[in-house]
Amino acid sequence: MTNKYMYFIANWKMFGGLKSINSLHKVLKFFKNFKKNKSIKIIYCPPSTLIRPMSKKLVNSNIEVGAQNCHEQEKSGAFTGSVNSAMLKSVGAKYVILGHSENRQSGETDKLINLKIKSALKSGLKVIFCIGETLKEKRKRVTKKVLSRQINLGLNEIRNKNNIIVAYEPVWSIGTGVIPKNNELYETINFLKRKIKKNKILYGGSVNAKNIEQLKSIDNLDGYLIGGASQDPKKFIDIIKKTYN
Repeated sequence: MTNKYMYFIANWKMFGGLKSINSLHKVLKFFKNFKKNKSIKIIYCPPSTLIRPMSKKLVNSNIEVGAQNCHEQEKSGAFTGSVNSAMLKSVGAKYVILGHSENRQSGETDKLINLKIKSALKSGLKVIFCIGETLKEKRKRVTKKVLSRQINLGLNEIRNKNNIIVAYEPVWSIGTGVIPKNNELYETINFLKRKIKKNKILYGGSVNAKNIEQLKSIDNLDGYLIGGASQDPKKFIDIIKKTYN
C-alpha cells in the first residue's frame, strides 16, 4: 500500500479506433468513486488520431491526455506524415512521450530526442522522457553508463526540467513479461534520483495487474508507464487498485 502521489500513464501505442474511446467510461466511473483519486494522476497517450476525441471525452475529469511522439521542428513545414508539438497541443495533448525504446530502435538518436524535448517544452507540453538499457548492455553491466548518457545528451542545454517526467523502461522488459528484480530496480531508481534530483521517476516495462504487487514495494518509484495492460480498462483499473491495497 502507498500513500504517495502516483502517476499512471497509459501508452496505447498503435492500437485503438474511435470505438475504443467508449471504454473510458469505466475508468471515469472508477476514478470518480476512488477514495484515493486526489493521490493519483492518470494520463492517456493514445495514437494521435484519438487525441482530440479522447480530450473531449475526458474534458470534465482530472484525467489528462498526451501524445506518443512528435517531430523536432517547432514550426510547420514540408515533413510529410509528421506532427509537431504545437499541433499536438492544439488538439488537446498536454504531455508527450519522447525517447521510447521502440523509436530509439527505429533510429532516434539522443541528439534528435533532445531537439524533440526542447520543441515540446517550448510548445507548452510536459514531457515523459523514456530511458533504458538493452539486454546486451545489462549483461555487460553498463546500465548506469547508458542511462547517464541518455540523460546527459537527451536533456542537454535544458535548464528548467520542471515539466519533465522520467520513465525508466529497460528495453529487455518491454513486452516480455519479465521485470527487474526488486533490489536491481530500487538501486537503479535511486541512481536516477541522485542524478535528476527533482524529477518524478516512473517505471515502465511489462507492468500488469500481477506484477504490480511486486513493483509497488519499490517505494522510491513515483508511478508507472503502462503499455498493453492499459488498453483494457479492467486491467488498468486493477493495477491502480492493487497499488493502493
